[in-house]
Amino acid sequence: MTTFSPRRTANLTRWNVVLLSRNRLAFFYAAVFPLLPLALLFTGDRGDEALGARTITTGFLVASLFTIYYNVLSQFVNRRDELVLKRMRTGEAREVELLVSIAMPGALSTLLVATIVVPLAAALGQPLPVNPLLYAVLVVLVIATFSAFAFWTAAWTRSAESAQLTSLPLILLASVGPMTSSIPGMSDALRELLSLTPGAAMSDLIRVGWFGLDGPDATATTLSFAETGSQAAEPLLVLAAWTVIALALARRSIRWEPRT
Repeated sequence: MTTFSPRRTANLTRWNVVLLSRNRLAFFYAAVFPLLPLALLFTGDRGDEALGARTITTGFLVASLFTIYYNVLSQFVNRRDELVLKRMRTGEAREVELLVSIAMPGALSTLLVATIVVPLAAALGQPLPVNPLLYAVLVVLVIATFSAFAFWTAAWTRSAESAQLTSLPLILLASVGPMTSSIPGMSDALRELLSLTPGAAMSDLIRVGWFGLDGPDATATTLSFAETGSQAAEPLLVLAAWTVIALALARRSIRWEPRT
């Protein structure tokens, strides 16, 4: 039985990176779009940590939904409908190698953006992450969660064009969470429910792990490195649960041939 081959996966990844770079829109989503929200830092007060948290959360949300989720979804559906995946499965490549290689361009781009945004934000008056380890865990969980959701969504996506519609439910689910603190008149029960969405957990982890903000209304760093661990436990558990759910759904529903 053929074992997992990192070398074969790397070769497949290079092939997918080349294909991604040839698609101007996909390349824009992957490399440029997540950095655009940082422009908001030019318009606000330098050192405004609340603004920095909102801006970087927006950038991460864009990276999650477009650099990872939508790009992986459209690439997988394209390869599947062109019967590329069907042909490759009959060769030496294992299924897990095909999946990892399709997810890797978005993952690498997100890692690059997550790295670049730290010195960029610092140059614009924002603090360095209070808990870099928590920030790194957040990046890994975001990549795993939204890549898996992309493969799950592909199960009922008939074509790359229809991905614009089938991706909307998850985009809305992820987007509504970070906005809960800015929506007036929302009941506590609804706010608590929305705090369990992946976007809300991601926003909380950025506020706590990067900025050391204690609560949604905090505007200045008050948490130390040690204190961020306990404060981040709940959103970290929520995001980890979404990761497990997404991986389980993708594993059960993935399709390798076009839907009839």
